[in-house]
Amino acid sequence: MSTNATLQENKMGTMPVGRLLFSMALPLAISMLVQAFYNVVDSYYVSRISESAVTALGLAFPIQNLMIAFATGIGVGMNALLSKSLGEGNRERANRTAGNGIFLCLCAVAGFMIFGAVGAEAFFAAQSSVEETVKGGASYISICSMFSAGIFVEILGERLLQASGRTTYTLFTQGLGAVLNILLDPVFIFGFEPLGIAPMGIAGAAVATVTGQWVAAIMAIIFNFTKNPDVALKLKYLRPQGKIMGKILSVGVPSIVMMAIGSVMNFGFNQILLGFKAYGETAAGVFGVYFKLQSFVLMPLFGINNAIVPIIAFNYGAKKPERITKTLKLALCTATVIMLIGLSIFQFLPDVLLNIFEPSDTFLALGRTALRIISIHFPIAAVGISLGTSFQALGNGIYATITSLCRQLIALLPAAFLLSLSGNVHMVWWAFPIAEVVSVMVTLILFARIYKKKIKPLL
Repeated sequence: MSTNATLQENKMGTMPVGRLLFSMALPLAISMLVQAFYNVVDSYYVSRISESAVTALGLAFPIQNLMIAFATGIGVGMNALLSKSLGEGNRERANRTAGNGIFLCLCAVAGFMIFGAVGAEAFFAAQSSVEETVKGGASYISICSMFSAGIFVEILGERLLQASGRTTYTLFTQGLGAVLNILLDPVFIFGFEPLGIAPMGIAGAAVATVTGQWVAAIMAIIFNFTKNPDVALKLKYLRPQGKIMGKILSVGVPSIVMMAIGSVMNFGFNQILLGFKAYGETAAGVFGVYFKLQSFVLMPLFGINNAIVPIIAFNYGAKKPERITKTLKLALCTATVIMLIGLSIFQFLPDVLLNIFEPSDTFLALGRTALRIISIHFPIAAVGISLGTSFQALGNGIYATITSLCRQLIALLPAAFLLSLSGNVHMVWWAFPIAEVVSVMVTLILFARIYKKKIKPLL
């Protein structure tokens, strides 16, 4: 093993867990917060166009989430196998894992490009009969899908850096992409006459988004070639190998399914809210804004979870169970603090958050109640999400899929539908706390099983 690889092993296997988790999670949490910020900025500028434009962005979320799901899922599967290979000192398998991960991402990109070309308008027409919403949303998601290679390359490149412990560089990739998006949003949405750029409306938000993603992707490629000697990116490693792809997908597919479930949930929840005809599309618009705002709370949590995946996987491969349990305890405590802060903000400052989007009186009244009720589940989610991440790191993505299914489909949508029968739209928001309680109960049962089978025997 090279000197660099040895130093990396020392860091992942011997650095004090608290300092290791902090050094890996902080850059990820900050960069993901920046990502959350520019998602809100998109809606901020679009809200200056119309309420229908805000609703269109909300209805576009399932497809955007699906793109991120495939990119992240493949990245997580690759990350777990790659980190385990590095922990075992198997550099050749690590390189082939990276190459096969890239191949799988290219296949996914092709699928989204086809959707962007032929399916975007039909997707929006199935959700809304408002022409402005359909046309604006279709143009937005079509651009994002046709140029989705940027987000795939960005996420995969960041996962390669993360797998070898070099998370600091992801701060630069995501940060640069986000800042560009923020700066370019008003330029493309409203136009910039000195440069001859005509107003593009909601399509301009998509152009700004993909531009930021492509620049971040280029930076991620540069960092991997110049700063990541633990992984060799060569054409020969791109040759698909069924065994390696199978291992990547065994962890990655459950992760994809988990996030894809979010898209299905979002679509289904919007249909339930659109059933309240007295509010038109306003309730669905509120739901879309909530998802933008909740990302400020969840993104730091996901940053921590993304950091613990390689730490747990590495130390599982290196047979160091005490470092696994300590990592989980620290992650759980930190996640709980973050979610309690988020709960306080949503409970006491809902109007401040909603006024960012120039809401109508009806939008503000609906949103105020929605934010306060939904956020009740934040501290409960800290437990389920943190422990659920260990399932992926230990190679049991099926457990993670089960808990996510409970949270977003099996419990959430039926609860939302039943509550909608009351005729009171405010009752529907209670589906989130109900579903989270169910999910956490299942997570605790499954964690006890995986601890007994995989961690306890190493003690």
